[in-house]
Amino acid sequence: MIILAGCSSKSAVSTGDASGAGSGAGSGTGAGVVVEDGSGAGKGAGSGSGAGNTFAGPVLGDVFYDFDSSALSPEAQDQLKQNAVWFQRNSVPAVIVEGHCDERGTDEYNIALGERRAVAAKEYLVNLGVGNGRITAVSFGEERPFDPGHNEEAWAKNRRAHFLTK
Repeated sequence: MIILAGCSSKSAVSTGDASGAGSGAGSGTGAGVVVEDGSGAGKGAGSGSGAGNTFAGPVLGDVFYDFDSSALSPEAQDQLKQNAVWFQRNSVPAVIVEGHCDERGTDEYNIALGERRAVAAKEYLVNLGVGNGRITAVSFGEERPFDPGHNEEAWAKNRRAHFLTK
């Protein structure tokens, strides 16, 4: 099932080399992983087939952040290590990492925080050996919530870096 956020006039902020950043909507469970067609499927970094960029199963797992933070928790670092293994096994040319926030804070603050989150995930992957040119970081701030609820459980799901293959 795909959950779509309401439309907004705000645009995403992009950091990186690749073009076309920011397309697609988040999907999946609280761990939101994306396969090439944009559908969600369980949690984990799986090992797609790599043949013709058609992936059978989970691809890249999301990482989650504490309130008002872009620091990577040990769990987030573990997920990024799994994502780096996926990059090593697959020749997909580019991935977009989207930074997201919960609804609290100003629009401007959340766009900046979302960018810090996306860049933190990207830099961690680059430090693990993933090519810098394969990852584009963008921020959607609070504009594309995974969970539309207005409580701590929903907000925790919305504080994330989400990965999309291009």
